[in-house]
Amino acid sequence: MKLAKPLLIAVAALAIVGALVYALMDKPGAPASTFTTLEGQTLSLEALRGKVVLVNFWATSCPGCVKEMPDMVEVYREYKDRGFEIIAVAMSYDPPNYVQSFVQTRQLPFPVALDVTGEHARAFGDVQLTPTTFIIGKDGRILEQKLGEIDFIRLRALLDRELA
Repeated sequence: MKLAKPLLIAVAALAIVGALVYALMDKPGAPASTFTTLEGQTLSLEALRGKVVLVNFWATSCPGCVKEMPDMVEVYREYKDRGFEIIAVAMSYDPPNYVQSFVQTRQLPFPVALDVTGEHARAFGDVQLTPTTFIIGKDGRILEQKLGEIDFIRLRALLDRELA
């Protein structure tokens, strides 16, 4: 029993040090992607340096994607003038006419791109499931990656911190 307590303390200390080292590790850079929006405009992540960018891989057939879109619109309107951008990337299997109709009926105010060939999904680590979201810092590094619906309370806290 006397040996167990120091061993537990040592293991806990190592876990804390490991977590700290992991937290301080360099964040990976976002891929050098250039998107083409539904309007035919090109939008590169390089050109958006200095802004916090949310890249959201989604599909019109994805219930979670459809559910989170109104909140994404709200957050975009709240933060766009403070240096925030959203790029919604429709998956390659999503029919372009469905995407166009979705964007028009819901009046999405942020850029929407089609990933017709799947090149963007591959560039971001072979995204297969939707929604998958990447938050890219002003320096072009990935701050967070989220599979599933976005936690908008956490997103707002991150944006308040990064855009302060």
